[in-house]
Amino acid sequence: MTKSLSDIYTTLPEARDPGAATADAVAKADFNARHWSSPVAGPLKPGSPAHKKAVADMFRETFNPYKPSVIEWPELDAETLQRVTSLPIWDIAVQTEGKARLRMAAYARLIDDPDMKDALSRNAWEENRHKEVLSKMVAAYNIPLASEPPYIEPRDVEWAYMVTGFSECVDSFFAFGLFAIAQKSAFFPPALIDTFEPVMQEECRHILLFANWLAWHRATMPWWKRPWFEARVLGVWFFLLYERLGMVTTFDADGNKHEQDNNFTVNGTKEVADVDVKLRDMIDICLIENARRFSGYDPRLVRPKLAPNLARIIRFFLPRTPNSASLESQPGAA
Repeated sequence: MTKSLSDIYTTLPEARDPGAATADAVAKADFNARHWSSPVAGPLKPGSPAHKKAVADMFRETFNPYKPSVIEWPELDAETLQRVTSLPIWDIAVQTEGKARLRMAAYARLIDDPDMKDALSRNAWEENRHKEVLSKMVAAYNIPLASEPPYIEPRDVEWAYMVTGFSECVDSFFAFGLFAIAQKSAFFPPALIDTFEPVMQEECRHILLFANWLAWHRATMPWWKRPWFEARVLGVWFFLLYERLGMVTTFDADGNKHEQDNNFTVNGTKEVADVDVKLRDMIDICLIENARRFSGYDPRLVRPKLAPNLARIIRFFLPRTPNSASLESQPGAA
């Protein structure tokens, strides 16, 4: 019997209750989520059984069993609460996670390889947990949201999966930097930053999985399918570029029009800090944070490269600003 998509993204493959984990188990899991290496010696060549198994093992063994329903959301003063509730991201964040869980589950159901199916099923479950975290936060701080539109199973499953995967690679690269800026500026209380830290590291694992899936998929597909696949990859990037040229207009379940900033991870520094961060400095911070978050994983696994490489190219043409040194000297910036 074929599983429904909701069965995939609401049930862990081993059917255990993540909420049963003790505080010590969660702390240990948080450490493991940032430090993992395959015991297999030698190179992990994409397409090889060793590489595929290492990817699946990494994703399973770095699982963090935190439970959204028991997160203690810190009490915020009126000024901080206003900062949080006014961020122009909550509608699109909740809806993005809702679509992501569906797309991950749909692709997991589509593929036959047991290792990759296991990893992608777990990915779908974690995307659903991210949506739960956001929903709990929205409820805790009374953040008004548009009613969610229906989530429809994608017709072209692989295309939808790649759109989500590549989009997460770009968004996460800049989100790592924004998160660090918010932490260093103390614009938001440390307790709130700490609450979201496991979610941020999970995003790192998600795009690490996607990058290695992509390398595995390319290496194992028949040669005659490669040209069409690469054309579709290029098409995904054109689609994402078009999507991010401006504000994204969406309609809620009641037919009301809403506009959300789909480029918040790129241009949202003024929303998360009370200092003016220049683009070059922002790119520096993103590169540092991106490298830091990936540093604990086996270096033989493939890393997402396009967003960091494009950022380096853009940075090369940007003038150095007078306040760059002060930003670089902040704790955690090296």
